[in-house]
Amino acid sequence: MNSALDTGNTAWLLTSTALVLLMIPGLAFFYGGMVRQKSVLNMLMMVMGALVIVGVLWTFFGYGMAFGTNEDGFPGAEDTTFIGSISNNFGLTNLITDDPEASYPLMAFVAFQAMFACITVGLIAGAIADRARFLAWMVFAGVWATLVYFPVAHWVWSTSGWIFQKGVIDFAGGTAVHINAGAAALALAIVLGRRIGWPKTPMKPHNLTLVMIGAGLLWFGWFGFNAGSALAANNVSAVVFYNTFIATCTAALGWLVVEKLRDGHATSLGMASGIVAGLVAITPACSAVTPIGAMIVGVVAGVLCALAVGLKYVFKFDDSLDVVGVHLVGGVVGTLLIGLLATKVAPAGVDGLFYGGGLDQLGKQAIGAFAVLGYSLVVALIIGYAIKFTIGFRIKEDQEVSGIDLAEHAESAYEFGDSGSGGVFAGMGHGARAEEI
Repeated sequence: MNSALDTGNTAWLLTSTALVLLMIPGLAFFYGGMVRQKSVLNMLMMVMGALVIVGVLWTFFGYGMAFGTNEDGFPGAEDTTFIGSISNNFGLTNLITDDPEASYPLMAFVAFQAMFACITVGLIAGAIADRARFLAWMVFAGVWATLVYFPVAHWVWSTSGWIFQKGVIDFAGGTAVHINAGAAALALAIVLGRRIGWPKTPMKPHNLTLVMIGAGLLWFGWFGFNAGSALAANNVSAVVFYNTFIATCTAALGWLVVEKLRDGHATSLGMASGIVAGLVAITPACSAVTPIGAMIVGVVAGVLCALAVGLKYVFKFDDSLDVVGVHLVGGVVGTLLIGLLATKVAPAGVDGLFYGGGLDQLGKQAIGAFAVLGYSLVVALIIGYAIKFTIGFRIKEDQEVSGIDLAEHAESAYEFGDSGSGGVFAGMGHGARAEEI
């Protein structure tokens, strides 16, 4: 039997999967540099913890909930029932054989989408830096992924999902990833309350170099995130690739201009934050706009997100690392601007308001954006309060003051002098003394 497998598409999809995986430690570095020295390991652990727990759940039932297929075993041939989609793919046991009609192995698509699930949950962690128990976070990550991310991914990207059928354009995750995570971040900031001393006590980033490295890794990996979502090495992936690049450039410039006018300085933290804001906003729109449209999406997102991070001081919620201001606001901006800037000459093939398409697409985009926002916010609040009043979500006050790294992990990110020279060998039983190394 002849196979339809395209080795070029397969190679691009597997490469994109690896790029998205790289984004997860990139996110950990980005967040880790922004917290105080006594909290950096916990932040790295929260992001990487989301990776490992969600990866396991994705294998057992997450993929089935989001992209469950019937006997044909290929995305787009879904079982028409939600429960049927889950049962057909429990443990992925029926997806590991080759499909002669597929242009890439189905397991490549499974792996690619697994990375989306893992990084979406990791994004939430930035809102509750310094104060969340690691066990409670891991419980939240697993439950939220099950009750929110997997169903929302089905709504947005499955051909039987209601948001997909509504005609909402979300090429790579403005709703399913960024609005979804941003709403959950807002919910957890409310559930856990403010850090001790916030907002009066300065809580400056401890390592801005690490922040910039993280932003660079995110930008690099995001080409897999967006262009990889074309699922082929073709014109769509090329257009999306460039739109992702240029929107990020203009977003960073927009953020820096706001900083300069408002504060008198353009900062490295602002540059890194603007980069991420641009990446977030162009994610849903990258297949629907021209490069000029992408530039507009970027600059609007850079300006609005730079302004939006101040909302936490107005409404008194402690979103530690501005997940709400960047991911929720950026996701909404990018999703709605499709309704204005989309053009039929772009791969998505839809005209927005500015190209004579009327308000129809804008209305669809608003429905998708705010439906996901509301669902994620409400369910995350329920899960968060359930954890808070059962096993407890927040560390003790004295532990927060002394540092969550020591309290939760019995480790420090940085050891100076000789204080920790023999600790690894003594604790791990390597049979070597420090002075012999």
